[in-house]
Amino acid sequence: MAEPGAEVAQIAQLATSGERMVERLRKQAFLPDRRKVLNLRFGITEAAQLLGCSPNRIRAAEEDGRLSPPPEGSTGRRLGYGIEDILHMREVLAASPRRGPKDHAAIIAVQNFKGGVGKSTITTHLAHYLAIQGYRVLVVDCDSQATTTTLFGFNPHFQIPQEATLYPYLALEATRDDLEYAIHRTPWPNVDLIPSCLQLFDVEYELAAAGATGESVISARFRKLREGLRNAGENYDVIILDPPPALGTISLAVMQAATSILVPLAATTPDFCSTVQFLSMMSQVLAQLREVGFETNYDFVRIICSRHDVNDPSQSMVLKVMEEAFGATLLPNAVLDSAEISHAALRMMTVYELEKPIGTARTHKRCRGNLDEVMAQVEHLIRRPWHRAQPASPEERLNVA
Repeated sequence: MAEPGAEVAQIAQLATSGERMVERLRKQAFLPDRRKVLNLRFGITEAAQLLGCSPNRIRAAEEDGRLSPPPEGSTGRRLGYGIEDILHMREVLAASPRRGPKDHAAIIAVQNFKGGVGKSTITTHLAHYLAIQGYRVLVVDCDSQATTTTLFGFNPHFQIPQEATLYPYLALEATRDDLEYAIHRTPWPNVDLIPSCLQLFDVEYELAAAGATGESVISARFRKLREGLRNAGENYDVIILDPPPALGTISLAVMQAATSILVPLAATTPDFCSTVQFLSMMSQVLAQLREVGFETNYDFVRIICSRHDVNDPSQSMVLKVMEEAFGATLLPNAVLDSAEISHAALRMMTVYELEKPIGTARTHKRCRGNLDEVMAQVEHLIRRPWHRAQPASPEERLNVA
């Protein structure tokens, strides 16, 4: 028989060993300076497509001095534009998609109570897609497992203390009145992050204990999160929330603070059944929140298939079941299962951060094109409440002088 406490010690040892391995992987991925950097480069044709103009318009702006040409390599070949160059181009050429001054930032919760459905993958890829399109994005990791924080290049165990998360803002004895303290810069110039770590879970304990003793702090924290996000939203176009995959106080606070809900699920029977239960539970919870004075008026609620293997007949059958059950609420384009996404995640990156394909060029192009189609669906939904024209189609953009 094992000694008392031996299993607990073994679990602690496994956790420590795993945390060291995460740090080792992070250092290997981000050599030589062990920090995540963004080395994306865009050719003039791709830059023109992003800006919705012709390449000649960019060349003309470079010739008259409004824009600087991209750097050249040792052979005299242009190396392409960085993401900061693209953002500057948008300002100079009046090609920014940002919301109008009277429009509110979209606050999107990527939520499902089942783990492993691609919640963090959708969160990070959506953030990076929107960044390339020119939006100002804030990502808020509300999950103490901190997967999204890790994908942004931070080690939650070694680099993110409790004081750098939502904890000081939502704790029973809160020490912060706004969220400015928790906003971290990322390698993307127009994407910021409020990170998470394991100690964020202390909020769940504290608020649950407060609720059990009859204290009315939970409702105050709900309102505080909504207020804090809306105040922070003055500096952003889109805020993306990654809540825990469970029904707890943080998840409830996120549900009532969000202006839109995106529900990811993979094309498998267990994920489908679990998501049906999530939707049922969510409807009951929202009804209960409404009874106690928390109104939720979402701009949109959409379900997104976060992983579909087109070579698996059973997944194709499940996708058809999803289409029949959810109708127009299911986004028409699914995220196709691709090794390129897995390879990028191993490097703590998204496909949008890769300088070059990890697999074949064909696989990368197919994966990137699919992700662009999926994320563009969400972009369209984000822009609908804004009092500005919808972005033109790619064909229309290329015809702009």
